[in-house]
Amino acid sequence: MKPLFTILNLIFTGVLLMSTPTHAKDTMTQDTLIVAGGCFWCIESDFEKLEGVIGAFSGYIGGTAETATYKHVSHGGTEHYEAIRIVFNPEKITRFELLEYFWRHIDPLDDTGQFCDKGDQYKSAVFARNKEQETEALASKKEAEGILGEKIVTEILRETPFYDAEDYHQDYYKKHPISYAFYRKSCGRDRRVKALWGK
Repeated sequence: MKPLFTILNLIFTGVLLMSTPTHAKDTMTQDTLIVAGGCFWCIESDFEKLEGVIGAFSGYIGGTAETATYKHVSHGGTEHYEAIRIVFNPEKITRFELLEYFWRHIDPLDDTGQFCDKGDQYKSAVFARNKEQETEALASKKEAEGILGEKIVTEILRETPFYDAEDYHQDYYKKHPISYAFYRKSCGRDRRVKALWGK
């Protein structure tokens, strides 16, 4: 029985290896985009609905400290933004398409924060890893300005270290759907976005 088991085991392993190229290919084509759009619960929820987005993760970026926590960032003064790191498959959705979606889910005219959340930590921003990404982000910003007919105050900044937020912030909208829905509605996010961008 043992030789038969070994043969079957080898066949099973071979089948597994033959069936994984697609997954390996997806891993090879992953890319990331970091944006800040106010409360990271909301912007994370918005992006995780998109086909081609593998996941969105809440965190902090932009400050000079070597790490960041919600306790410190939420009080302001650390120069960090509440942001999300979007992991996506560029074969299914492009960076430019993600940026177009981003503009239409924030208030890019507000330089004091986003919706009911005010303070530097809640300002909107796009973070670029290099000059090419910066040029693309500026082009998408210009396109959005043309649609709105107003100057966008959202900055395009150079990407700095991103610190994942605490576990209880990740997928908050899934873990606490009632409190999340109440917060989002009372903050006026969707109402303001609709007023700016329409349906």
